[in-house]
Amino acid sequence: MTVGPITAIARQDLRILRTDFVPVTLLIILPLLLMPFLRPAFKLALTLEGVQGATGAEQVVPGMAVTFGFFLVSNVSLGFYREHGWNTWDRLRVSTGSAADIVVGKMVVPLLQAVAQFVVLFVLGGAWMGLHVRGSWLALCAVGAAFGFYLVTTGLAVTALCRTSMQATAVANIGALLLAGLAGALVPYKLLPAWAHYISPAVPSYWAMEGYRHAILGGSGNVTTPIVVLLGFSGVSAFIAAIRLRLGDSKAGFA
Repeated sequence: MTVGPITAIARQDLRILRTDFVPVTLLIILPLLLMPFLRPAFKLALTLEGVQGATGAEQVVPGMAVTFGFFLVSNVSLGFYREHGWNTWDRLRVSTGSAADIVVGKMVVPLLQAVAQFVVLFVLGGAWMGLHVRGSWLALCAVGAAFGFYLVTTGLAVTALCRTSMQATAVANIGALLLAGLAGALVPYKLLPAWAHYISPAVPSYWAMEGYRHAILGGSGNVTTPIVVLLGFSGVSAFIAAIRLRLGDSKAGFA
């Protein structure tokens, strides 16, 4: 891999993002607007669990970060399908960049979006909701980094498996709601049905919420296991992308 082509691809995607930043902005504004409605339920659930001085922010902030983080998966696919829809994909393929350069270059802007979403939701949203991190901000950032990397690699896997942009968007959006629900990001985890408690440890969103919970509440929990599991899920997604993503495949983008 070479830095020049990667930087050029990332810079071009960033220019495109600046011309239409509304969709990305909504992924940050909407969770902020939903937080006040959901915080009372999370406060009650945490209080019943015995968390002293719970405000509900300890759950609603990471819950919204996980829920709306999953929508970034479709943004990764968008970077590829947009090139096909604009008939610029072949030109990109014959540029000086290798296949690895193209893929990595396409990962840069979505990773930056994940960082921006994390910072705004936990710093601005946390201050607004009265979030007090009793554990470690460093641990919180480590979980966020692992989760962000998982989202981007999963976006690559979805792109590899889907032929059209509509397929990729549908998979990403349905997956976002389903996985967020199983993790207790939308409703208090204790209120989920018993069958969901059996399934949830098998999904990455559960481990993202566990990591955030340990980092925020502190106590005896640690974030090592959630981070390792999230990186394991990332490895699976990266493996799928490596064996299925072929730059010569025809994709149906949009005009």
